[in-house]
Amino acid sequence: MFSFDNRFARELPAAGVAWQPAQVPAPRLLRLNDALARELGADPAVLRGPEGAQVFSGNRVPEGAQPLAQAYAGHQFGGFSPQLGDGRALLLGEVVDVHGRRRDIALKGSGRTPFSRGGDGKAALGPVLREYLVAEAMHALGVPTTRALAAVATGEVVQRDRALPGAVLTRVAASHIRVGTFQFFAVRGQHDQVRALAEHVISRHDPDLAGRDDRFLGLLQGVARRQAALVAQWMNLGFIHGVMNTDNMTLSGETIDYGPCAFMEAFDPEAVFSSIDHGGRYAWRNQPLIARWNLARLAETLLPLLADEPDEAVRLATEVIDAFPAWYDDAWRSGQRAKLGLTTAQPGDAALADDWLALLHTQAVDVTLAWRRLADTAAGQPEPLRDLFVDRAALDAWLARWRERLAADGRDPVTVAVEMRCVNPFVIPRNHRVEEALAAAVDHDDLGPFDRLLAALLRPFDEDADLQRYGEPAPQDLTAGYRTFCGT
Repeated sequence: MFSFDNRFARELPAAGVAWQPAQVPAPRLLRLNDALARELGADPAVLRGPEGAQVFSGNRVPEGAQPLAQAYAGHQFGGFSPQLGDGRALLLGEVVDVHGRRRDIALKGSGRTPFSRGGDGKAALGPVLREYLVAEAMHALGVPTTRALAAVATGEVVQRDRALPGAVLTRVAASHIRVGTFQFFAVRGQHDQVRALAEHVISRHDPDLAGRDDRFLGLLQGVARRQAALVAQWMNLGFIHGVMNTDNMTLSGETIDYGPCAFMEAFDPEAVFSSIDHGGRYAWRNQPLIARWNLARLAETLLPLLADEPDEAVRLATEVIDAFPAWYDDAWRSGQRAKLGLTTAQPGDAALADDWLALLHTQAVDVTLAWRRLADTAAGQPEPLRDLFVDRAALDAWLARWRERLAADGRDPVTVAVEMRCVNPFVIPRNHRVEEALAAAVDHDDLGPFDRLLAALLRPFDEDADLQRYGEPAPQDLTAGYRTFCGT
């Protein structure tokens, strides 16, 4: 089924607890990601058979797997918990895929573990399908992310605010190592374990650093640069993660944990959708600041590895943390220029982009459609964009500046429009469409809306008749009160 090679379990036995998934009464394979299965070297036809449901539900551990609940600590909304860990997930093991990349395969919702902290360790069908949809949408959008391999119904009921059908998600990641994994050992003074973990991450994610005297500083720099690029992509898509705790920031630079996440519609820098983010800590605007804060927590764990003298270690770490805003700004501005159709960097570009976003905010314009219709405008079709605005005079004044800037690059407008449509999606996981698909599946055992939405999300840059309903914003009354939940 899979050819496992479990380096994490071999090299870092203290970073997890060997554990078995809970048995479920009636596993039923709901969906399988055939393309991802083939990437992992597995035969989708085999996985779709009875054995697939048994494995993806946790009823049978496949040959070569070494299930373990990973240990980590974490800052959750700024408060530190010295022990969190996989309370409802298990790492089955690792495979080397057909491209030579090492990938984790993990179950989510597979029952209680030693880290469950009073929870039932289960997952409800809705959150499992939400993560499947949003993770695969992010992948199609070109954002580094964990992936969804399979969703299985368990045939049991889990109790949340009401009784819900249970499910298990199989998640694939470059690794599940988090800032919180380092914090787990550092808070216990286990510096040898921090070193072993750092060496493991370097070997896995930064192999060019292996053996270098400055490899641990290089690791911190590499993680910071990956996070700068990742968060810039989130920001340019209007994506709000919703729970940027240190246990949800990966060393690989992948997006992980799609609980209270959402894509904003009407542009609002203060947008928050998570039901538990009462103070707006993880609002859209704050995501780069929180990424830097989380990286500072990682840097603290690495101080003993950076230099023998504490003051020198702090100096080196501070240089990286202080460099993060510039790395982020470079990634953010590069993305903005591409979305604006610009191929060169000019001094006024930042102001042009900022004024565009300010215009969207002032007039509460749908951010995804605005960017998409700006591409139409580049092709000589401005009316669809103008129809989104109440104050068209303000838009026209900005468009005059933008056209002048485009002219300075001296490129063919049709080519510019084509390129803009390759970076400004038409289809995103709009909240009302996601909820529509989840309600059909949970309440009526109908996966038709899920399948149709997923098919649309896998074509985010296309725009045709079949996709029109997936590009439409939600009714304003729904958007105004929309809240997302962790799903635990």
